[in-house]
Amino acid sequence: MAPVAPRSGDAIFANIERVNAELFTLTYGAIVRQLLTDLEEVEEVNKQLEQMGYNIGIRLIDEFLAKSNVSRCVDFRETADVIAKVGFKMFLGVTASVSNWDAEGTCCSIILEDNPLVDFVELPDTCQGLYYCNILSGVIRGALEMVSMKTEVTWIRDVLRGDDVFELQVKLLKQVPEEYPYKDDE
Repeated sequence: MAPVAPRSGDAIFANIERVNAELFTLTYGAIVRQLLTDLEEVEEVNKQLEQMGYNIGIRLIDEFLAKSNVSRCVDFRETADVIAKVGFKMFLGVTASVSNWDAEGTCCSIILEDNPLVDFVELPDTCQGLYYCNILSGVIRGALEMVSMKTEVTWIRDVLRGDDVFELQVKLLKQVPEEYPYKDDE
Protein backbone atom coordinates (compact mmCIF):
# COMPACT_ATOMS: atom_id res chain seq x y z
CA MET A 1 0.00 0.00 0.00
CA ALA A 2 1.35 3.42 -0.96
CA PRO A 3 2.10 5.87 1.87
CA VAL A 4 -0.52 8.51 2.51
CA ALA A 5 0.53 11.87 1.12
CA PRO A 6 0.44 14.91 3.39
CA ARG A 7 -2.69 16.97 2.92
CA SER A 8 -2.59 20.66 2.15
CA GLY A 9 -4.11 23.20 4.49
CA ASP A 10 -6.85 23.94 1.93
CA ALA A 11 -7.84 20.25 1.64
CA ILE A 12 -8.00 19.84 5.41
CA PHE A 13 -9.91 23.09 5.91
CA ALA A 14 -12.48 22.02 3.32
CA ASN A 15 -13.22 18.78 5.20
CA ILE A 16 -12.97 19.87 8.82
CA GLU A 17 -15.98 20.61 10.98
CA ARG A 18 -16.16 24.36 11.59
CA VAL A 19 -17.86 26.71 13.99
CA ASN A 20 -19.40 29.98 12.79
CA ALA A 21 -16.56 32.50 12.40
CA GLU A 22 -18.48 35.36 14.01
CA LEU A 23 -19.42 33.19 16.99
CA PHE A 24 -15.78 32.16 17.39
CA THR A 25 -14.54 35.76 17.14
CA LEU A 26 -17.11 37.13 19.56
CA THR A 27 -16.55 34.30 22.06
CA TYR A 28 -12.80 34.94 22.02
CA GLY A 29 -13.47 38.65 22.51
CA ALA A 30 -15.68 37.88 25.51
CA ILE A 31 -12.89 35.76 27.03
CA VAL A 32 -10.36 38.58 26.60
CA ARG A 33 -12.81 41.12 28.03
CA GLN A 34 -13.49 38.92 31.06
CA LEU A 35 -9.74 38.48 31.65
CA LEU A 36 -9.31 42.27 31.53
CA THR A 37 -12.10 42.65 34.10
CA ASP A 38 -10.80 39.90 36.40
CA LEU A 39 -7.06 40.55 36.24
CA GLU A 40 -7.10 44.34 35.72
CA GLU A 41 -3.40 44.46 34.67
CA VAL A 42 -2.80 44.21 30.91
CA GLU A 43 0.52 42.36 31.40
CA GLU A 44 -1.26 39.71 33.48
CA VAL A 45 -3.86 39.31 30.73
CA ASN A 46 -1.04 38.86 28.18
CA LYS A 47 0.50 36.13 30.34
CA GLN A 48 -2.85 34.43 30.88
CA LEU A 49 -3.68 34.45 27.15
CA GLU A 50 -0.27 32.98 26.35
CA GLN A 51 -0.73 30.25 28.98
CA MET A 52 -4.22 29.46 27.68
CA GLY A 53 -2.76 29.16 24.18
CA TYR A 54 0.03 26.93 25.43
CA ASN A 55 -2.52 24.58 27.02
CA ILE A 56 -4.48 24.49 23.77
CA GLY A 57 -1.33 23.93 21.69
CA ILE A 58 -0.18 20.87 23.64
CA ARG A 59 -3.54 19.25 22.81
CA LEU A 60 -4.09 20.66 19.33
CA ILE A 61 -0.89 19.12 17.96
CA ASP A 62 -2.46 15.65 18.20
CA GLU A 63 -5.40 16.66 16.03
CA PHE A 64 -3.06 18.42 13.62
CA LEU A 65 -0.83 15.38 13.20
CA ALA A 66 -3.79 13.00 12.87
CA LYS A 67 -5.66 15.02 10.24
CA SER A 68 -2.81 16.49 8.22
CA ASN A 69 -0.76 13.33 7.61
CA VAL A 70 2.36 15.48 7.89
CA SER A 71 5.50 13.44 8.43
CA ARG A 72 8.37 14.49 10.68
CA CYS A 73 9.83 17.77 9.52
CA VAL A 74 13.49 17.74 8.52
CA ASP A 75 14.41 21.01 10.18
CA PHE A 76 13.01 24.13 11.82
CA ARG A 77 12.55 25.84 8.44
CA GLU A 78 10.21 23.11 7.26
CA THR A 79 8.39 23.15 10.60
CA ALA A 80 7.73 26.90 10.35
CA ASP A 81 6.49 26.47 6.78
CA VAL A 82 4.07 23.70 7.82
CA ILE A 83 2.74 25.87 10.67
CA ALA A 84 2.17 28.80 8.30
CA LYS A 85 0.74 26.94 5.31
CA VAL A 86 -1.09 24.01 6.91
CA GLY A 87 -1.65 24.78 10.61
CA PHE A 88 -3.05 28.29 10.25
CA LYS A 89 -5.21 27.24 7.30
CA MET A 90 -6.49 24.15 9.12
CA PHE A 91 -7.53 25.88 12.33
CA LEU A 92 -8.14 29.54 11.39
CA GLY A 93 -8.83 29.38 7.68
CA VAL A 94 -5.98 31.75 6.81
CA THR A 95 -2.57 31.19 5.28
CA ALA A 96 0.51 32.82 6.72
CA SER A 97 3.93 33.41 5.23
CA VAL A 98 7.36 32.77 6.71
CA SER A 99 10.19 35.29 6.32
CA ASN A 100 13.05 37.11 8.07
CA TRP A 101 15.17 34.02 8.75
CA ASP A 102 18.37 34.49 10.72
CA ALA A 103 21.67 33.05 9.44
CA GLU A 104 21.47 29.95 11.67
CA GLY A 105 17.93 29.10 10.58
CA THR A 106 16.65 29.19 14.17
CA CYS A 107 14.57 32.37 14.12
CA CYS A 108 11.90 33.53 11.69
CA SER A 109 8.76 35.59 11.38
CA ILE A 110 5.32 34.21 10.66
CA ILE A 111 3.26 36.92 8.99
CA LEU A 112 -0.52 36.96 8.91
CA GLU A 113 -2.20 39.36 6.49
CA ASP A 114 -5.62 38.39 7.85
CA ASN A 115 -6.53 37.32 11.37
CA PRO A 116 -10.10 36.23 12.13
CA LEU A 117 -9.61 36.78 15.87
CA VAL A 118 -9.60 40.55 15.44
CA ASP A 119 -12.80 41.05 13.47
CA PHE A 120 -14.93 43.64 15.29
CA VAL A 121 -12.03 44.60 17.63
CA GLU A 122 -10.74 48.05 18.55
CA LEU A 123 -8.43 48.41 21.52
CA PRO A 124 -9.27 51.25 23.92
CA ASP A 125 -6.48 53.55 25.10
CA THR A 126 -6.39 51.76 28.46
CA CYS A 127 -5.39 48.48 26.71
CA GLN A 128 -2.56 49.68 24.48
CA GLY A 129 -0.13 47.18 26.04
CA LEU A 130 -2.46 44.26 25.32
CA TYR A 131 -1.41 41.62 22.80
CA TYR A 132 -4.97 40.68 21.94
CA CYS A 133 -3.99 37.57 19.96
CA ASN A 134 -1.37 36.38 22.44
CA ILE A 135 -3.22 33.08 22.59
CA LEU A 136 -1.71 32.28 19.16
CA SER A 137 1.85 32.61 20.45
CA GLY A 138 1.01 30.17 23.22
CA VAL A 139 -0.59 27.70 20.80
CA ILE A 140 2.55 27.67 18.65
CA ARG A 141 4.85 27.33 21.66
CA GLY A 142 2.79 24.49 23.16
CA ALA A 143 2.45 22.57 19.90
CA LEU A 144 6.16 22.84 19.12
CA GLU A 145 7.10 21.74 22.62
CA MET A 146 5.11 18.54 22.08
CA VAL A 147 7.24 17.76 19.02
CA SER A 148 10.48 18.33 20.95
CA MET A 149 11.16 21.97 20.05
CA LYS A 150 11.62 24.47 22.85
CA THR A 151 10.71 27.87 21.41
CA GLU A 152 10.08 31.48 22.29
CA VAL A 153 7.21 33.14 20.41
CA THR A 154 6.70 36.91 20.56
CA TRP A 155 4.63 39.51 18.73
CA ILE A 156 6.64 41.92 16.58
CA ARG A 157 3.84 43.73 14.72
CA ASP A 158 0.11 43.93 15.36
CA VAL A 159 -2.60 45.55 13.22
CA LEU A 160 -4.48 46.53 16.38
CA ARG A 161 -1.46 48.66 17.31
CA GLY A 162 -1.35 50.41 13.95
CA ASP A 163 0.96 48.07 12.01
CA ASP A 164 0.16 46.81 8.52
CA VAL A 165 0.28 43.05 9.34
CA PHE A 166 0.41 40.62 12.25
CA GLU A 167 3.95 39.31 12.74
CA LEU A 168 5.02 36.62 15.19
CA GLN A 169 8.70 35.92 15.79
CA VAL A 170 9.38 32.25 16.44
CA LYS A 171 12.80 31.48 17.90
CA LEU A 172 14.06 27.91 18.35
CA LEU A 173 15.81 27.78 21.72
CA LYS A 174 16.72 24.10 21.61
CA GLN A 175 15.81 20.84 19.95
CA VAL A 176 14.98 18.45 22.79
CA PRO A 177 16.03 14.85 22.08
CA GLU A 178 13.18 12.38 22.31
CA GLU A 179 13.23 10.25 25.45
CA TYR A 180 11.82 6.77 25.57
CA PRO A 181 10.37 5.37 28.80
CA TYR A 182 12.30 2.13 28.59
CA LYS A 183 15.36 0.65 26.93
CA ASP A 184 15.03 -2.15 24.39
CA ASP A 185 18.45 -3.63 25.12
CA GLU A 186 17.70 -4.71 28.68
